[in-house]
Formats: sequence, structure tokens, C-alpha cells
Amino acid sequence: MIPVRFRLGAFGAWATVLAAVCLLSLLPMGRLLLAALAPGGELDVTAFLQRLTTPAALKATWHTLDTAFFGAVLAIAIGAPISVAVTMTDLPGRRAIGFLLLLPMMIAPQVTALSWLHLFGPSSALLNALGIAPPPGTPNPIIGREGIILLYGVQHAPILFVTLRVGLARIPRDFVEAARAAGSGPLRVLATIVLPLMRPYLIGAAALAFVSGIGNFGIPALLGLQVNYLTLPTLIYRQMASFGPNVLPQMAGLSVLIGILALFGIAVQAFASGHSARYSGGILARFPLGRWRWPLATLAWSAIVLLLVVPALALLTTALVPSFGVRLTLDTLTFSNFGEVLTRQAATIRAFRNSTLLSAAAAIFLALGAIPFALAMERVGERSGRWLQSALELPYAVPGIVLAIACILLFLRPLPLIGSLYATAWIILIAYLMRFAVFAAKPVATAVRQIPRELDEAAAACGAGTRRRMWTISAPLAIPAAVAGALLVFMGAFNELTVSALLWSGGNETLGVVLFSLEEAGLATHAAAIAVITILAVVLILVVLDRLSSRLPTGVLPWR
Repeated sequence: MIPVRFRLGAFGAWATVLAAVCLLSLLPMGRLLLAALAPGGELDVTAFLQRLTTPAALKATWHTLDTAFFGAVLAIAIGAPISVAVTMTDLPGRRAIGFLLLLPMMIAPQVTALSWLHLFGPSSALLNALGIAPPPGTPNPIIGREGIILLYGVQHAPILFVTLRVGLARIPRDFVEAARAAGSGPLRVLATIVLPLMRPYLIGAAALAFVSGIGNFGIPALLGLQVNYLTLPTLIYRQMASFGPNVLPQMAGLSVLIGILALFGIAVQAFASGHSARYSGGILARFPLGRWRWPLATLAWSAIVLLLVVPALALLTTALVPSFGVRLTLDTLTFSNFGEVLTRQAATIRAFRNSTLLSAAAAIFLALGAIPFALAMERVGERSGRWLQSALELPYAVPGIVLAIACILLFLRPLPLIGSLYATAWIILIAYLMRFAVFAAKPVATAVRQIPRELDEAAAACGAGTRRRMWTISAPLAIPAAVAGALLVFMGAFNELTVSALLWSGGNETLGVVLFSLEEAGLATHAAAIAVITILAVVLILVVLDRLSSRLPTGVLPWR
């Protein structure tokens, strides 16, 4: 018979995990489905389908699928070759190249869009400084469909890089050496050995890039709204900005459609992962580049410079001129834009304060809860744990605009004891907790799985209870992973826009919202200054995480 103490412990673990998953994931998603399918309390599928088949919705759906698909194709073209070069060759500087390629994934999409937006066009501070700006009146080529696809490729290439690198690192050197001994050249080995083994990883990574494009708001908002090129997230934003909560049933329907498209991509990724070839690891396969070593390194660094460094320089030069369109010289160079957004503009000062406090609060709450959650997950069983983990990931897997609509529906009406949270900072904090819970949970779960069971068993044999074992054994060993998870949460929430774009209110602006608003208002130099500051903050956090790498479980940091 199972001891009562063990049964109570298992019940407590189940209750802890289920409560967390319900509050952070199932409750908001369930409320969204209810509003979409039964806005009046009764199931009405016909009305739901009618809302999805309006001309505006159909056009936005086509734009969403079109840009997400071709963006994923471009992400493959950028990320896959660099992943092979960094993982399987002796390319000089490959670690630095891999680290830099990951930066777009860590930086907010609206910052990426802003940097490319300021790179081209007759008002580009960088092109004007070099004397190669196009004549006044020339349209900015980055605006519209092609620009959105290009930036989706740049923004989501790190997804391909990280995913393929995991698979490439598992290919044993024996496979490659056997093919080379049989007379196959490097390109033939890549085509006949590496590519077939990588097909599941490639399909899964492409599906994730497609999903990321489906829910991306920052890039199509800055590059598409001004030419009326709407995707589903920007259509929801425009209608909510115009009509407010009165159109929530319509927005709930569109959000469910976005969620279905995203979940389809996730299902493809999961299917591909489940059908990957099974082979033992071994020594990492390497292709010596020989005389091609430095030419290929030059090509790789040129790609990094063109895709990352040049747009960042365009953003920096815009922040250093007194007004957009002024040529950057020693006489016009100024840091007043940084002083303006940091010390004089009330809205930007509030945004820095709000984003810092909300991101820090979300990071602290999730880090504190991640350790008991991970320990509880260890006791619910492997199969149940996978389902519960997938449910916890749902608010991050679906686009942020979907989660924002779900939070509005959940907290618009007054709740017992606390009233309505709509138009308060609390609704943003709760949305951050829901969206970034997986950032805190995964590193800690990885660390907990690597703790030897013998330590816990020895403490239990000495009479230590569950709580004492958790706080004296598991928690100290998992704290570095919890700190890393907290930093990842802070970095993700600090300059996000997709969630807070619909949840902010007067006095509760976040950095992403203010940056977007300044750019729309024509204050491009101030928006650029904020973007440069957020990039510096992200780089600083990445440096801290890199310094923690020796104390973290393998796989927590994708560039390691």
C-alpha cells in the first residue's frame, strides 16, 4: 500500500502543476474560445464563420500566410548555411558569428523594423552621411510586402540556426568519415548524409519560423500599416484602436483564426520532431575547409555585417542627428535625443519605468515559482508532464496579440474582490506572467532533471521532509538556472510590443508602445534613441548570461 505521506505529496504536486497551468494558460485560452464561438452565451458557429470571411479578414489572412511562408523560406536560406558552417566546419570566428546571428531573435521585432526602415530612403542619416542617399521623394523600398518578408527572414533566421545546430551536433563523425572514405566529396556528403538526417529538424524549424511570422506584429505594423498592407495582427490592432472593446467578438474570432494557424505550424514541428532519425551521438563531425576557410569566413562576416551591423549603424546615426533627414556631420552630431527620452519626455520616462518594473516583477515572480513548479512536474509522470508542459507553453506559442485579446476578455468585467483589471498595469503584468512562464520554467526543469536522485534519497533517509529537501538540496542547485530564466523573462518582456499594444492605457505605457507611437508621430530620432538603448540593454543581459554559462545546464543558452 502506498504511504499516505507519498500520496499527499503526489496530490500536492498535481494540484500545484494543474493550478499553475490553468491560471497561466488554460483559463485565458478557454475564455477566448468562449467569446469567439459563443459571444452571447450560446454556440453560434455560423456567426463565427461569417466574422472570419469578411473581405478585410480574408485579405489579411492571405497577407499573413504569404509573408509568413516566404519569410520562412528566406530564414532557411540565411540560417541553414550558417548553421552548417558554424557547427560542422573549422570556419574562423564561428562562435562569434553564431552569437551575432542570434541577436535578431533577442531584439524586439519593432526595433529590427525600425533599424531597416531608417537604413533606406532619402532621409536615411547613414546614407546621407556617406553621400549616397537617394533623391528626395524616392519611396522607401523596405515598406510593404517585400520588406516584411525580408525582415521576417532576418528576424527568424536564428530559429533555423538554433534548431539545425542541435541536429547537426548529433551527427556522429563515423557517418561522415565512412562516406569520405568511399570517395564522396564534402558537398555530396552534405547532400546524401547530412541533409536527409536533418530533414525533420529543417521542417520543424521552418514551421516555427512560419508560426513566428503568423503572429509577428512589430514588423508589419511599422512596414505595412502606412501603406494599408494589413496582416491579421495589424488588422486586430487597427480595429481595436478604432472601435475599442465593442468589437471584441470580431477580434476574438480573428484571434482564434491566428491561433489555429499557429497551432497548425506547431503541430507540423512536433510531427517532424517525432519522426527524426534515431542514431547515437559520438564525436562531432567536422569538414576542414582548407583553402576555402578564409574566403568563406569573409562571406559569412559580410552577411553578418550587411544583415545586422549596417542596420544597427543606421539606427545609431538616426539617434545622433537633431531631426530626421539632417545629414550627420561633426557639427550636427548630438546626444540630445538620448537626453530627451531619458530625462525630459514624461511619456518615455514613464515607459522606461513601467517596462523595467513590469519586466522585473514578472521575472522575479516566475523565477520564484519555477523551482517548486519544476519539482512538482517531476512527480506527475512523464506522459502527463509532457501534456502539462505543452499547455504551459500555449500562451507563448500563440501570437501575443491573441493572448492580449484573451486577457481583455478575461479581465474586462469586474471580478470579485479585485474589480476590473482592464486599463491598469496589472493586466500587462499578468499577461507577461502568462506569456513568459515557459522562459523561466524550461531552464529550471532542465537543471532539476540533472540533479542526482541519490542526493534526495539520502536526505529522505535521514528524515528530511519534502519541503526541507527542496530548500536545502534542489533549490540551491537550481538557483543559477532560475536566475538565467529570470534574465530571459526580463529580456523578453522589457521591450515587447505585441502584448502591450492592446493592453496599455494612459500612464501605463511600455517601451515598445512608446517606440511605435513616436515613429508614427514622426519623431523618428527619439524612437531611434529608445531602440538603441533597448539594444544595449539586451546585449548587456546576454553578456551576463554568457558569464553564467559555466553554471548552467547544457542547452539553456543556444549559442553555447
